Amino acid sequence: MTETRADNVTWLTQEAYDRLKAELDHLSGPGRIEIAQKIEAAREEGDLRENGGYHAAKEEQGKIEGRILQLQGILENARVGEAPRTEGVVGPGMTVTVSFEGDDEEVTFLLASREEVGAPIDVYSPKSPLGAAIDGKKVGDKATYNLPNGRSMTVEVLDATPYGGA
Repeated sequence: MTETRADNVTWLTQEAYDRLKAELDHLSGPGRIEIAQKIEAAREEGDLRENGGYHAAKEEQGKIEGRILQLQGILENARVGEAPRTEGVVGPGMTVTVSFEGDDEEVTFLLASREEVGAPIDVYSPKSPLGAAIDGKKVGDKATYNLPNGRSMTVEVLDATPYGGA
């Protein structure tokens, strides 16, 4: 599953789409019913100002509603299939190897949405500072991005190949 920044499309494998759709269906159906029952049971216990169970259930309800909105946004902008990719050009859905300036170590990761659960390698978002800096770069290109501490880091793209799965 990958995202493109330009048109806000989320590319999903059929498996990822089905998994997210099932989660949405559960949360917006049985999940809402279950939390409503928890809230009602806690409400029956008495004074709501000092009712920890009630407040915990209301907080859980807020998290469920937030996740429902997140899933709806992902699925509304989803395209099932493979994102267009070019060998040697960094983009969503690519396995990328970079080296950091001043460091001999190489780092390999999948540039994809955080929703891509279970990838056997680290997943970096295309919206992260590093992901945004290298998006569109070719093998051999260098990119500089800002670190949270205000300093900058330069990386060189060593490899960019389509992600082949587990």
